Amino acid sequence: MSSSAGRNVVRRIAGGAGWLCLALMLVLGGPVAVQARESTPVVTDHVTVTLVSEVDAFQPGTPFRIGLRFRIIPGWHIYWQNPGDAGTPPSFTLSSPANVTTDPIRWPTPVRLPEGPVMTFGYTGEVLLPMSLTPPTATPESGHDLTLAGDAAWLVCADICVPESGSLHLTIPALAPSTTEPAGGAEAALFAQADSRMPQPSPFAATLRADGTLSVTGAGLSTATVHDAWFFPAHWGVIDHSADQKLAVHEGGLTLALTQAADFATTNSLTGVLTLRDSHGQESNLQLTALRAPAGAPAEAAGSPIPPLFQALAFAFLGGLILNLMPCVFPILAMKALAISQLSGAARRTIRGHALAYTIGVLVAFAALALLLMGLRGAGSLAGWGFQFQSPVFVAAMAWLLFGIGLNLSGLFEVGGGIIGVGQSLALSGGHRGSFFTGLLAVLVATPCTAPFMGAAIAAALAGTPVVTVTIFLAMGLGLAAPYALLALAPGLAALLPRPGGWMVVLKQLLAFPMYGASVWLLWVLSQQAGSSGVLAVAIGFLLLGFAGWVFGLGQRAQGRWRLISQGLVVVAALGIAALVTGIAAMAPSTVANAAAPGDGSEPFAAARLAALRAEGRPVFVDMTAAWCVTCLVNERVALIPTRDAFARNQVVYMKGDWTRQDPEITAFLRDHGRDGVPLYVFFPPHRDPVVLPQILTPDRVLRAITPVAS
Repeated sequence: MSSSAGRNVVRRIAGGAGWLCLALMLVLGGPVAVQARESTPVVTDHVTVTLVSEVDAFQPGTPFRIGLRFRIIPGWHIYWQNPGDAGTPPSFTLSSPANVTTDPIRWPTPVRLPEGPVMTFGYTGEVLLPMSLTPPTATPESGHDLTLAGDAAWLVCADICVPESGSLHLTIPALAPSTTEPAGGAEAALFAQADSRMPQPSPFAATLRADGTLSVTGAGLSTATVHDAWFFPAHWGVIDHSADQKLAVHEGGLTLALTQAADFATTNSLTGVLTLRDSHGQESNLQLTALRAPAGAPAEAAGSPIPPLFQALAFAFLGGLILNLMPCVFPILAMKALAISQLSGAARRTIRGHALAYTIGVLVAFAALALLLMGLRGAGSLAGWGFQFQSPVFVAAMAWLLFGIGLNLSGLFEVGGGIIGVGQSLALSGGHRGSFFTGLLAVLVATPCTAPFMGAAIAAALAGTPVVTVTIFLAMGLGLAAPYALLALAPGLAALLPRPGGWMVVLKQLLAFPMYGASVWLLWVLSQQAGSSGVLAVAIGFLLLGFAGWVFGLGQRAQGRWRLISQGLVVVAALGIAALVTGIAAMAPSTVANAAAPGDGSEPFAAARLAALRAEGRPVFVDMTAAWCVTCLVNERVALIPTRDAFARNQVVYMKGDWTRQDPEITAFLRDHGRDGVPLYVFFPPHRDPVVLPQILTPDRVLRAITPVAS
């Protein structure tokens, strides 16, 4: 080996040795490293406790954190600040030096620890309880070290509980004079882990009602983000720790049904930790303070939670039953009345068959609506209940369909070939097929009449699993079909029907007028969606339908070429209606829709405007309505117009959102308040949680909601 090669080897060895020495200095704690700060442990049969520091060296006068570190053997636990039904939380008392102060322990979120019939809150495994410490501004006389001495006490439990305690000592050096920032210590990871379990300030509004219901509202809360939730009260005696906390979630909020304890009546607020868990198991821990709702506040102030499934099914059935009394269903009731009259004297088997076919038609229509809504939601659409009436094409088609049915009932033609319209022909055809499609048609025209008991049920349906969604929609269908289906269960009722006779022709012609009336109403709805151009298009369609019905009726009574000519004219009329459909689909939305009506004291709804008014402390009343919503129109005439002066006296801003045509901002507002349809009435008092009013309004109910603003 040459001398130069030898020198290179020596250099490599020396360089490697230098790097090795430096590495050893870093590992073993040379001048560039600092030692971790943890006291000598107190070890018992159940737990090992130490006092640790977040920094390895302190800056005089600069606060830093210390903490009690518990390592607990499996099967045992210690307790949170509120131990629950039994137990005692750990404590730490610093005895020296006298010129050092510590803040109270900051408590990480605990876990629930059921112990037989009681519920406790605490920690298992390993936990760090941090606290902030402020050292003296001058370095202690006894060198540069800060020696902490204190006494810790804790209760550790399994099948039995053992009180334990110990004295802890920890020495922390001061930083060098040239260093201004405390150095992070080896135990800093323990504090970071504890911080990850610390509850964060809640961004949501919270209200505690007199019945113990905890209501939490705010953007981001939904069934997609909240799968489970529970509340840890910070103080003992306010709620029953061992009682179930029933959760109900809706878009924009949730409620927890808490059970009151002895101190509940005397507390004005409820403080604690709310834990939210999503469907993936991820948890969020929120520090929450819920203020008591004012005495006499309506139950709606707690939001519109999704009801339990059984309750939702009951409300859905009742809502479907009430739909039979809604004005928009009257035309279909007319057809059913005619069908029932035609069953006079029929055999029991025939009556049951027609009732069953009608019921199946209703259920198929509701199931199809459920599947369609779920499909639209899955594709990102904001479709809600009654969404089909937001389409001018659908409204026009329904107006023409009902008008054509009216022409048939008036005797202008007889349904036989299905030329006037497939829906009309199917609904008015004989046999079970006619009963089936009458059920389908009933559902199509019934949906805008959202009954007062259907809002929460529909919200539950659309927020649940696909099975829950379809089940609740079928319950609504059973409610709608129940009166007619009753004939199948009690066929003796058919004996009360009058016998067939000439009176049936008169009744058939009379029942044409509800069809014409429904067509006029739909024509007005279209005027709100597509303006005068839309009205003109539908009116032309009425004219074409009338002409087609007349020539079709002539053709039914004619022979030879006259029948062929009449059928050709009907085809021409049908092509004209198809052209009208294309024109209506291309029409721009009317400026009437989604705007406040002039002279009613309202202004158009806008989320940004609502937020600005609330920031100013202004009371706001929001009215979500639609031209096709009969309940909305009745409420406006009965309750809102008569109270217009009260809105002005109390300086309440009246905002109106028109959902006649699809509006994503209005749809989002509906979702935030647990609704998927209109009407929706929400009153926003100054600096308080919103109050959701019932779907059926009275003047007194409106006045009670807005009167406190004047006080």
